[in-house]
Amino acid sequence: MAEVSKPRTPRQKYGEELKLRRIAADMTQEMLSEIVVCSPTLISHFEAGRRLPNPDDAKRIDAALGTDGFFARWLGDLDSRYANFFVLAAELEQQATEIRQFGSLLIPGLLQTEAYARAVFSVYDPNPRPEDLDEFVVVRTGRAQALEGPSAPVVWTLLDEACLRRRVGGPRVMAEQLRKIAGMVEAGRLRLHILPFGAGEHALMEGMLYLMSFEDAAPVAYVEGYHMGYLKDDPAQVNKCQVAYSLALSDALPHKESLALIKAIAKEYEDELQ
Repeated sequence: MAEVSKPRTPRQKYGEELKLRRIAADMTQEMLSEIVVCSPTLISHFEAGRRLPNPDDAKRIDAALGTDGFFARWLGDLDSRYANFFVLAAELEQQATEIRQFGSLLIPGLLQTEAYARAVFSVYDPNPRPEDLDEFVVVRTGRAQALEGPSAPVVWTLLDEACLRRRVGGPRVMAEQLRKIAGMVEAGRLRLHILPFGAGEHALMEGMLYLMSFEDAAPVAYVEGYHMGYLKDDPAQVNKCQVAYSLALSDALPHKESLALIKAIAKEYEDELQ
């Protein structure tokens, strides 16, 4: 059986190319770091795809390796608008053939409406600037493009009932958000399951989980907390996350009952607006 490779992000490809060019130039990480004026550890992070050089570092890398501006030009294509801890997950999201997401207290970002996303971002800063909120919302809602077209991934969504009951943005915003999800379900773009309060404790109570599978690479898991996130590609850790998702899913309502519940809660919000 052929060995299944790990998914490679553009950042990782950048790092791998840097390592190949460095070795071809018969240079160690220490030698390159002296020319770039940084630590060997930072060069190691560049080559592993964990960090990107800044524009000046990229120019010095090109000068050291004689690559005629190659890494400086490529760097421009890798500039990300996402938080550092989410960059790799966002890149892999575009390559996934199947996504399984769980929302504990919030609707997952991939499904958020503009109004819901704006309400979420507005509480992260004591004095949010409208122009910043506009940019954050555009970036987050732009991720939904991954769900469009014939190559869109299969998407499973597991939501704690708390996601549906927490009044993010008020009844109008919540009604619109829940109707959007219900519409995606009815259009066959989403498989939905709700963990009702009555289910009690479940395997994913501790937070958000995101599972991604790929056509020609091993699956990964992404977990996230307050201003932090961690991408897991170790097979044993990914398997534990998959098992936890399956356990929680087994406690959830069936698909049709979940759809009925989310539509019923949406109507409750709409009735408040009458």
